Amino acid sequence: MKNIKILLVLVILLTLGVPHQSILAIDFSANEIISNGDLMEYNSMSLLSIEEFLNNHNGILKNLRVIDYYGTESSAAEIIYNAAQAYKISPKWVLATLQKEQSLITNPSPSQYNLDWAMGYAVCDSCSVDDPRVQRFKGFGMQVDRATWRIRYYTEHPEEFNFHVGQLYSIDGQDVLIYNQATANLYIYTPHLHGNYNFWLIWNRWFSKIYPDGTLVRQEGQDGVWLIDNGTRRPFWSKVALLSRYDSTNIIEVSRNDLLRYDIGWPIKYSNYSLLSGNDNKVYLTVNNEKKYIESIEVFRLLGYNPDEIIKVSDEELAYYSDGRNITINSLYPQGALLQDNKSGGVYYVEDGIKYPIIDKEIMVANYPDYKLTQITTEELSKYVTAATGVGFKDGTIIKAPEDSKVYVISNGKRRWVANESTFNQLGYKWSDLFSVSEKVVRLHPEGQPLDLLFNSDNRYATK
Repeated sequence: MKNIKILLVLVILLTLGVPHQSILAIDFSANEIISNGDLMEYNSMSLLSIEEFLNNHNGILKNLRVIDYYGTESSAAEIIYNAAQAYKISPKWVLATLQKEQSLITNPSPSQYNLDWAMGYAVCDSCSVDDPRVQRFKGFGMQVDRATWRIRYYTEHPEEFNFHVGQLYSIDGQDVLIYNQATANLYIYTPHLHGNYNFWLIWNRWFSKIYPDGTLVRQEGQDGVWLIDNGTRRPFWSKVALLSRYDSTNIIEVSRNDLLRYDIGWPIKYSNYSLLSGNDNKVYLTVNNEKKYIESIEVFRLLGYNPDEIIKVSDEELAYYSDGRNITINSLYPQGALLQDNKSGGVYYVEDGIKYPIIDKEIMVANYPDYKLTQITTEELSKYVTAATGVGFKDGTIIKAPEDSKVYVISNGKRRWVANESTFNQLGYKWSDLFSVSEKVVRLHPEGQPLDLLFNSDNRYATK
């Protein structure tokens, strides 16, 4: 099977009714259009989230009130939410299908036909909408309810239909090996590539999850771990490389499609505090994303290193690390240390002769779980230069102040407000990982752009 490479142009997008504010550069896989989790995530949007989503677009649905499946006048958002809850199907599928079939999310003045056959349910190439057997499914409320019910029915009775997981099919002349039930459901509902390709475009415009830098992710059902870094996904080549830098309990499970949004970046091959040497035979100590040049063999020996620990690497590998401070005979704690004033109790992270105040115990717990806290005298501490700013939380940490309802995730040293609970849950964050800290600690981190998946579609908030 050949993947269809996305080369989107504005004319095509307008023709399809697909939002075009940000162009994807990933491949459509006909084998796995969305994951099972994506399709079944019925709590992915609250009623308020759906209302906000519709209000953020120009379509008629933000103001539409019609009779629902049960004979009650309801808003479009209520109809979508109630169907999702009743049949445990993601409201995102409903929204994307409404756009795929009739462009109702973005069209402010659709025809009555568009509304009557909103989900394309019971409408087929050989059917007439005037057929009494089809007419009974007419109407926005009826369409949303019955289409959502049908997707649930496909899931619970897969043997009754023509597309099955693990089977190879020829669809529009292309071989398709269906990987999961969600994809089978989409082909049962729309048995051709073009319609499912359009659905995928819409889904990825609106609902693919974009993770902030510093996030650890792993594809569902796979072992490999990736770091989201500068808009790429960087693979860890070993467990040691991962655990020497990050807490593995913070890994988030993601779908294949969400992972494929990111180009593959430079791999993280070596453990933190490795000794690397390039073609010029200079030796560097790696500390996080920096390389620190060890200025002489005397310094090397003084630090207790062994030549057998040196790893020969290419200059290209070395170039990926930014240059840190040189390690000299006067450098103290090049790998970093936690020191505590035995009189005042103040704690500092000390590296290369500079001490960085740690103003909250939670920062110490989150950032340095494997460091031993060493008490020294005030006089000894005074030998180190005090940094202008204190230590902040590592990327990927979730924080909030008790007196503030806002929750933040740290990314590139900045605090990014997670704008709603729906975004928090969709990104796979866990409330048990949240650190409650003072407002002073929160403000150690400059404010970054908010994270809000509800508004990915129009870039109201950029999430990269």
